[in-house]
Amino acid sequence: ISVLCDTEVAAIVFSPKGKLYEYATDSRMDKILERYERYSYAEKALISAESESEGNWCHEYRKLKAKIETIQKCHKHLMGEDLDSLNLKELQQLEQQLESSLKHIRSRKSHLMMESISELQKKERSLQEENKALQKELVERQKHAVRQQQQVQWDQTQQAQAQAQAQAQAQTQAQTSSSSSFVMRDQQQLQAAQQNICYPPVSMGEAAAAAA
Repeated sequence: ISVLCDTEVAAIVFSPKGKLYEYATDSRMDKILERYERYSYAEKALISAESESEGNWCHEYRKLKAKIETIQKCHKHLMGEDLDSLNLKELQQLEQQLESSLKHIRSRKSHLMMESISELQKKERSLQEENKALQKELVERQKHAVRQQQQVQWDQTQQAQAQAQAQAQAQTQAQTSSSSSFVMRDQQQLQAAQQNICYPPVSMGEAAAAAA
């Protein structure tokens, strides 16, 4: 076996009369027995640790189960269920616990309400500021629109006045040209009439009288 499996083998045999016979490969019986004891102890320790661990897990399971049952009972008691099993002292303790819980609940509720009110006030102030900014922007736009409209009206008025002045100047020039043509025509007619008039001879005496 030692040769075929390339292992260390030890054999201990007792005869019916109690005589000891032993065999070990390479005559290393003591070392083989030492290794056997060491591994045997390690295996026992492992088994013991596993058993202890299993026992611990069972103990922890029982503890957790008991805690869960206690919590479930307390929850039922707080919900007003299974109160018949409680005595007077336990009922008083439950009442005090409920009152304390109610105080904490009211305190937490008040705190949350104050936070909500504060947040709403902040939002209100923010909306008011936005509203003021929008109103200011609207007023500025209205002023700008009024200024633009006034500018357009002023431009139209200036354009109308310029057109009226141009028309008046044109009419004046036309009237002046017409009057000049009338005057020239009258002068021409007067000259023509003077050329066609025949004056009588004047005597010396009349000329002297006229000169005097």
